[in-house]
Amino acid sequence: MANIKGILIPIGGNEDKGFEEDEIHRLDYIEEGILFHVVQQAGGPDAKIVVIPTASSIPVEVGENYLKAFDKLGCKDVTILDIRTRKQAVSAVALNHVKQAQCVMFSGGDQSKISNYIGGTALHDMLLERYKNDEGFVIAGTSAGAMAMAEEMIAGGSSTKSFVKDAVKMKKGLGLIPQLIIDTHFIQRGRFGRVAEAVAKHPDLLGVGLAEDTGIIIKNGKDCTVIGSGMALVFDPRKLKHNNEKILKPGTPMSLTNMKVHVLANGDRFNIKSSKIKVLPVESPFV
Repeated sequence: MANIKGILIPIGGNEDKGFEEDEIHRLDYIEEGILFHVVQQAGGPDAKIVVIPTASSIPVEVGENYLKAFDKLGCKDVTILDIRTRKQAVSAVALNHVKQAQCVMFSGGDQSKISNYIGGTALHDMLLERYKNDEGFVIAGTSAGAMAMAEEMIAGGSSTKSFVKDAVKMKKGLGLIPQLIIDTHFIQRGRFGRVAEAVAKHPDLLGVGLAEDTGIIIKNGKDCTVIGSGMALVFDPRKLKHNNEKILKPGTPMSLTNMKVHVLANGDRFNIKSSKIKVLPVESPFV
């Protein structure tokens, strides 16, 4: 897509608040630092924000969590759009809310639910259209909501078994940023091998691994700025000299050579199209 006017903000998720591992105790709360950026990019606290907790198995609780989080930042026009079927995704109510929103935010959970219930619907079309044509329109997503932004979406795969042929499961996502494959909870769950195998399958794309409490603001469909307290790793396989993914049998360990990996932190920038990286000077304070 060319001449993109909207903004994407994929976020790596955040679980480091003493919550339990199971989702009922882990509401994927977004640090105010990250959420502040989302609100500012959408135009400030007066923006109409629509939260879509489709990926979650506890959408009501997650929705309430976001209402409290946005309220702390002074946002009063926040709607929870609880879409659990494709029929709900094409309802007049859902389409009207998204049509009026300055920001749409997808929660964490299972990214396949987003593609299953929203992918290919009128709501999906509206998101693509607004992202392309509406200046400053923000689509944010944490964890599963970030992964679903890709066209080639990581749908699953064990981190402990990854980087053997077919350990990573891929599926079609929403295609908002088709040049990227996005993974989340990257550092905390040891997903280096998972992203490496994904880009081996799609060596014309960049892989992005986002740590928790870390995100990227993507403007013009190409200009990326890292935000948050953690790291963003960028996997660039476009000049690979060796990639044996296509010839291996499933379950076989893979090899890649000459793949660039950039480790970026808060304030660092990269360009998806040109591959140019701009890091803050060593002496710069953490901002």
